[in-house]
Amino acid sequence: QVQLVESGGGLAQAGGSLRLSCAASGRTSSIYTMGWFRRTPGKEREFVTAISWSGANTRYADSVKGRFTISRDNAKNTLYLQMNSLKPEDTAVYYCAAQVGRIGGWRPWAQYDYWGQGTQGTVSS
Repeated sequence: QVQLVESGGGLAQAGGSLRLSCAASGRTSSIYTMGWFRRTPGKEREFVTAISWSGANTRYADSVKGRFTISRDNAKNTLYLQMNSLKPEDTAVYYCAAQVGRIGGWRPWAQYDYWGQGTQGTVSS
């Protein structure tokens, strides 16, 4: 079992920044790819970004490329999402997710085995 707990959401103005964290516990040695997804009312869960175990490889949705940065600290079992140049359309509940014991596709949410409870990020115009 793996537990994921997000933190760092809140309110920011357009053009501002937020930094999300996701603390992992449990079978952390079995975690491979980790990612961030987001959901807004009436929409499906949307891929935001993902990172390999080593941190050497990353992927971003076109909508956040150049503005968001994913990183991880395996010694602290923590995943991060630095969100800069925020836009009102970035308002969503953000979820971290982990692939455990295997490496699957990065973008489909169904490829992730464990999820956090989500943290709200709101961007005002």
